Amino acid sequence: MDRLPEKLAGRFIVLDGPDGAGKSTQMALLASWLRDQGVRTVLAIDPGGTAIGQRIRQILLDRAAGEMDITCEMLLYMASRAQLVAEIIRPGLSAGACVLCDRYISSTLAYQGAGGADVETIRTIGDLAVGHTWPDLTIILDVEPQKGLARVDRDLDRIEARGLEYHRRVRELFLRQAAGDPAHFTVVDGSGDPLSVAQRLREVISNWHFG
Repeated sequence: MDRLPEKLAGRFIVLDGPDGAGKSTQMALLASWLRDQGVRTVLAIDPGGTAIGQRIRQILLDRAAGEMDITCEMLLYMASRAQLVAEIIRPGLSAGACVLCDRYISSTLAYQGAGGADVETIRTIGDLAVGHTWPDLTIILDVEPQKGLARVDRDLDRIEARGLEYHRRVRELFLRQAAGDPAHFTVVDGSGDPLSVAQRLREVISNWHFG
């Protein structure tokens, strides 16, 4: 097996999936493990992750903001992402670090796609927003929407508060992305205890063959 510091140098890995899949917990566990293996690791959070992005995130998730046009919603996510790529992701990759990102364009394809935005339009605008910076690997943490939302131990944000049928469409669009691009996507079962899920993620990354 390749040594992880060499294998993951300059690699861009995204952890994504439906709400309640455990991404935040798994991001922290995965980053800690990678650093223990000697991998220089940069963390990014999408949306947010920068001062500008955090302000955009507040607008996007605030339930008091009311209903938002789906195109406006999609463009706000892309604006936050453009700043994240310019400020965090691209410099990290250029420095030879492994950049580990919580959500990315895959989320917009799933969530805003489920809200009615055209998927090909999302891809085109996304490519422009990130300057052609796409992940080497996107790991979809999969969980059934009803179980995932039950895990959320706080008030639901504006996106999370949408109905169960919406979240089922979101999950389906995540799985469809993975099925359509197996060279850059994989699906990991997000159910079970956090340490078991963490072990699944470690095995995926250790054994993944980057193109």
